[in-house]
Amino acid sequence: MDRRELLLGGGALFAVPAGVATATPRPGDGDGFPMPPAQRRLPARLPDPDPSRTLLELGWRFHEGDIPVAEPQGHHQTYLSVKAGNALGAAAIAYDDTDWDEVRLPHDWAAGQPFVETANVSQGYRPRGIGWYRRMLRLDPADRGKTIELHFDGIATNATIWVNGSIVAHNWSGYNSVHVDLTPFARFGDETNMIVVRVDANAKEGWWYEGAGLYRHAWLVRRAPVAIVSDGVHCDPRRAADGHWQVPVTATLASIESAAAVVTLEATLLDPAGRAIATGQAEVTVPTLDRAEAALVLDAGSPSLWSVEAPTLYTVRTRLLRDGVAVDERRIAIGFRSVRFDADKGLFVNGVPVKLKGVCLHQDHAGVGVAVPDALLGWRLERLKAMGCNAIRMSHNAPNAELLDWCDRMGFLVMDENRNFNPAPEYLAQLEWLVRRDRNHPSVILWSVFNEEPMQGTEAGVEMVRRMAAAVRRLDDSRPVTAAMNGSFYNPANVSTVVDVMGFNYYQADYDKFHRLNPTKPITSSEDTSAFETRGAFVTDSAGHVITSYDTEAASWGGTHRDTWKEIVARPFVAGGFVWTGFDYHGEPTPHDWPTISSFFGILDLCGFPKTAFDIHSAHWIDDRPVVAIAPHWTWPGREGQPIKVFVSSNAEMVELRLNGRVLGVQQVDRIMGNEWTVPYAPGRIEARAMRSGKMVAAAAHETAGPPVALRLTPARTVMAGDDEDAQPITIDAVDARGRHVPTANLKTVFAIEGGTILGAGNGDPNSHEPEQFVRQPGTRSLFNGLAQVIVRAGTGRGRIEVRATAEGLKGAMLVIDRADIAPRPQVPATPPAALQLRDWRRSPALAERPDPTLAPADGDNNSWDMVRSGQPTPAEARPGWRVYRTRVTPWKRVAAEGGVIAFEAIAGRAELWIDDARIAVKDSPATGPLRAQMAPMGGPRIVVLLVEAPAGQPSGILGPVAIATR
Repeated sequence: MDRRELLLGGGALFAVPAGVATATPRPGDGDGFPMPPAQRRLPARLPDPDPSRTLLELGWRFHEGDIPVAEPQGHHQTYLSVKAGNALGAAAIAYDDTDWDEVRLPHDWAAGQPFVETANVSQGYRPRGIGWYRRMLRLDPADRGKTIELHFDGIATNATIWVNGSIVAHNWSGYNSVHVDLTPFARFGDETNMIVVRVDANAKEGWWYEGAGLYRHAWLVRRAPVAIVSDGVHCDPRRAADGHWQVPVTATLASIESAAAVVTLEATLLDPAGRAIATGQAEVTVPTLDRAEAALVLDAGSPSLWSVEAPTLYTVRTRLLRDGVAVDERRIAIGFRSVRFDADKGLFVNGVPVKLKGVCLHQDHAGVGVAVPDALLGWRLERLKAMGCNAIRMSHNAPNAELLDWCDRMGFLVMDENRNFNPAPEYLAQLEWLVRRDRNHPSVILWSVFNEEPMQGTEAGVEMVRRMAAAVRRLDDSRPVTAAMNGSFYNPANVSTVVDVMGFNYYQADYDKFHRLNPTKPITSSEDTSAFETRGAFVTDSAGHVITSYDTEAASWGGTHRDTWKEIVARPFVAGGFVWTGFDYHGEPTPHDWPTISSFFGILDLCGFPKTAFDIHSAHWIDDRPVVAIAPHWTWPGREGQPIKVFVSSNAEMVELRLNGRVLGVQQVDRIMGNEWTVPYAPGRIEARAMRSGKMVAAAAHETAGPPVALRLTPARTVMAGDDEDAQPITIDAVDARGRHVPTANLKTVFAIEGGTILGAGNGDPNSHEPEQFVRQPGTRSLFNGLAQVIVRAGTGRGRIEVRATAEGLKGAMLVIDRADIAPRPQVPATPPAALQLRDWRRSPALAERPDPTLAPADGDNNSWDMVRSGQPTPAEARPGWRVYRTRVTPWKRVAAEGGVIAFEAIAGRAELWIDDARIAVKDSPATGPLRAQMAPMGGPRIVVLLVEAPAGQPSGILGPVAIATR
């Protein structure tokens, strides 16, 4: 038992009103509740491979909408505006952001937008627009001399990043990480840093909901001056012909030092228990302001293999030693597994045939948009694993790294896909970043360079893929390259000729022809199905944009879930398939448009509630246990005596259907197409019994529910980590007097939380325009066909999380969840902007006489007066004299309205302080000391002038910070 288990406590308490059943529903008991019982175990936190990183997610300020930049006034202001450190407008260091919203990352601002008919249909009718983020950052003086970076794991979509008034990065994709070398721009101690990000989410890369903002993790990285670069370790295992395993380790090192440095790379292979198996070292010289590679090979012997069924992980620990002392470290999870695609027999993993039972996924979930918490990503994969899914296609972009970490640990096979089909340098760099970041993951078995590109059947397309595939192979020679094609397979020039595995998007009628014409080319379905279902609906209402869940409707280019898998499973040469899609997602509401705001394609809906397709694929894909499921529910008041189609899916041999104990028939199971009966509706209990060798091995049942009398809250887990990050979904449903799920309830619920935070809510209804996020409690959401969901994040420390839900006319419910004492991951502390810092001054030449305080350089004279910073002493001079320090500042709004205080921490010499030609303070002593003065209210720019009389032979001027604060 690990520490996380010891801290769990007693588990959740389900408070249900008196007179209502409290038993946890189980398959076959007739409750009809479609979600699994709550888990009582807290899952292990994903390990951080890079201890030099610290989360940078608190203390951000956000402004929705663009902020125009005023035209510079005069030649001098124009001159300065194009100089390093002198960004204008909201990118300026001193810009007043005190009235901006405080937000926490990850942050998708579009997820909180209303649905607007004039907004883009593919993006889910949510306005996206432009947004600004700002964060003040204080760096400890102890960090001086280190390599310092900013990492943004994902910004939707186009971004410009400034640090201390200088542009440090542009980025043109919402799916690649942005790494910023902060080192040359960094300031330390009381001289704070300002990070600014302008995000243009009007830019689109997809035809699905892409969100808006800093929607993945952000990090501050602090490393030794000679260190391993980000994504700089390649340690993917290799199997020799004799079955022996080795781990080639290559580390890319960089140095910011002023001289070449000799360092040693040490790599150690650790088994799943943390025991060292093999260790090696390599010495290398790293040039100054350059890179070098260190390489070695670890002998792994005969390790336990990684597979879908047993995803065994080892760890490669790489340390950089300098004079025998470790100065940098990475811990990379790896798995020992072989992958081979055969043109006739499909995919082999570790020499064993494996059919890809896969789904395509977008990063999107009800209530949170694309800012999906790490724990919720893991929960979504658990839902897929529960139906026998073994493969994920990352559609159509690089996933967040944590999703691949979960895939490694849970045993999924991954097609890792590039977003932009373009071998031009900037876009090729995105592909290369993807491969460098993900090439150590055992889950990744295929690189996909594009999805459905119109140029796929042209000479230009071929040349583009050749260059992109070559870039992949330079970085990783162990995995095949594919491209998801939707036609042009037989053109004289088409990209199937230059990829390793042919990827079919749909076109199932071409499987046999292509295989016949290209008998040595491996094939997989890279995307298939595109069937439509509305969860919980069993009659299509085209006018109401509702589609039956009987698996009878699909897009013109696709097929039903059953018909599609039938074609794939019948052909050994087709490696498998990837259903479009695993979950519903916002946007792309095909075959409808407004007011529909999300898709119908998912096997599960936006909340992860299962549709009939979930049971169909469970029968298709689960081989190690018997399954049976029955559709529809059995609550149809007013339809007594009318025929109801009953659909049963199972992987057993025979299935028997019963109504109120009476046998309606026994059929041989059709595992692919399912079994059907037409049953005159009568209230009661309908039950399907699955049998093998004449014995019942599984059962499923629905009972007719009565009117709803109470709400019920069911968590995914009965315990959460008190780390201020852990998140989970909680299902809200209504129950009748006997505690049975009411599948027809569509009533409004109201909910609130203590000990945690509500991140959002949903119900899986593609036509719902209810808000998914809430500025303050309580939140509200209607049940849709019996279900709604709340996403909650735990607070900090050991304690309780209490969630309450109410509905008019029903008894409310309360859920108590244990919050375990799990330490939060380190976060860079927020640095609140307490005062406006005056950093930059113009300093006059030395003057023998006291100058007039209006003395200033002529407009356009950028050479006669020095440009100096606060805290920078003026060197001692042989004779006494005067200098003028002059700056222009716009006080923050509150100071402008109410007045404020200007404070000089340290001035050397006698001084006079003038603002707008009025003297407001005098410092009589020549000794170094502070100066403070009141500022009158006034809006707009102010001219601040400091006259300093310096004694001979002593440094003078502004020796410390200068700030304007509220009174």
